[in-house]
This record gives sequence, C-alpha cells and structure tokens, in this order.
Amino acid sequence: MEKTDTTPIWVFLAFSSIQTRIGAKRLIWASIAFTFYFIPWPLLISTQDLFINKILIEDWSWFAMMVPITVWYWLSLRWMDSHAAWETEVIEAA
Repeated sequence: MEKTDTTPIWVFLAFSSIQTRIGAKRLIWASIAFTFYFIPWPLLISTQDLFINKILIEDWSWFAMMVPITVWYWLSLRWMDSHAAWETEVIEAA
C-alpha cells in the first residue's frame, strides 16, 4: 500500500505492508482467530488435562490486546473500502 495525502496514518500503519484487500481480510481473520485463542479458557472451563492447561493462556492480557488490534484492522479495512484506496491490478495482454 502506498501512502497518499488523503490516507490517515492509522490506516497506513495497519496495512503498510499489505497490497491487496484479500491480504487485509486474511490479516483480520487471523486476528479474530488469535483473539478467540487468547481467551483464558482454563479460567472459564475447569479441566484436569495438563496438556490443555499448558497450551492455553491463563490471563486476560493477550485477549485485551487483541480485541482493539482486531477492531483497528477492521476499521482500517472499512476506510480503505469506502475510499476506494486499494490499488487496482493492471493486467497486461500478452
């Protein structure tokens, strides 16, 4: 993504290395998946399985960080869509 005079800095920082809308949507879906993963499930579901307790996060800090990041990416995508800011691919005829 290239920064123009009309692009806000918060949108540019969200998608500075992403060139396509599909890439931005993949980033948002990955953020949603990680947000869901970072819910402290051991605090909400009691289980004695040691493997489950070792791979899951046990505090709210990661979840609390991922929620605003996901919202930021989503709002940036909405801004890009409403301002038609995605670069259009030029397909050359061979």
